[in-house]
Amino acid sequence: MNRRQLFLTAAALAAVSASPAFAAIRTQWTVSLSEGFDALCFLGPLSGKDFYARYYKDELAQVLPRMPKAAMEAMASLQAEADKENQLLGPGLCTLMSGAWLDTLDAVIAALDAAETAILPPYKASAYWDQKDWDQFIARRPRIRLVLDGLRQAGFVELRQKMLAPTAETRLPALRQKLAGYDVIAEQERLLGRPLDASLEIVLLWFNKPHGIRVQGQRFITGIAWPDEIVLRNAAHEVLHPPFPMDGPAAKAALVVLEQDALLKKIVAEHDPSFGYNSLEGLLNEDMVEALEQIVSERLGFAVEPHVRWEKADDGMHVLAAGLYGLLKADGYDRTGGNLEAWTIAAAKGGKLGAASLHAKAAEVLKRPVDGLWPVKKG
Repeated sequence: MNRRQLFLTAAALAAVSASPAFAAIRTQWTVSLSEGFDALCFLGPLSGKDFYARYYKDELAQVLPRMPKAAMEAMASLQAEADKENQLLGPGLCTLMSGAWLDTLDAVIAALDAAETAILPPYKASAYWDQKDWDQFIARRPRIRLVLDGLRQAGFVELRQKMLAPTAETRLPALRQKLAGYDVIAEQERLLGRPLDASLEIVLLWFNKPHGIRVQGQRFITGIAWPDEIVLRNAAHEVLHPPFPMDGPAAKAALVVLEQDALLKKIVAEHDPSFGYNSLEGLLNEDMVEALEQIVSERLGFAVEPHVRWEKADDGMHVLAAGLYGLLKADGYDRTGGNLEAWTIAAAKGGKLGAASLHAKAAEVLKRPVDGLWPVKKG
């Protein structure tokens, strides 16, 4: 489950304004909550990894003393296996299991017990299907169930309700009203060059930090306490995954060129694997989406300045995103839209994705010297 994820923090927001560009809105927004997804995301903090636990110290102080020993042993072994394979455990489970009904913790456990009928068919029909990931999931299922049952015994459901109560009643209607003015789907279609479903569902969680997560269907997970602009940027981002089939001609043409780029290979090999993007294919998937999302955000009025955004995100590793964004802008693609697959194939064959061209554009966007693109020097 080596899934790319979007890492966002409030520090990435600067001088954000909301001014929808279009009056005719086609995007059909839905906003919901999910106890089940929250439980799966809580596996990160429960593992004790500071990457997650730092956000939920108070909640962990209430849950950990009540967790059965066997459940915590299972949690430790699951996290160790995920770390060994550079996988994101909770987010990966959210995506793999999301074709099943997961509104409650009990529903997640029931889906686990009936995985072959409740989870497998929609997962196998989705863009995320991977036989290896499924086999790993089935092998881990008894331990995942043990951990989730431990959370149930430890009072997770009641704790989550207590944390959400002050926010949920007012947050959902306010966010629905805010989102109604933004036609994200129309902008995404214009840039991808293919039609999308008009519906877009946002699942608000308490325990998802620091991730925004795309799941099956046109749905994504984001944080209930995050500002509107981060939720909008998540919406502008997640539906774009994948920007084109990652086994198709555009991805293959791009990867042939990018595999010759020593800097990108260094970034994949040496960045913090907790961020995800642990293969060049995964980085291409993520960074093309980041480039397109930046354009969508600019056109709809909730963008962060590109150099600010990519300096702060994931230790500045998204050099490829900045380069792709610069190339798209130079071609006027942000204004005209078009067929993204055709543009990518032409850019690969025409030399635009080569290191000299790509790095020059990235340096221009990031306001860094070409020989200082990554790692980012701390001021």
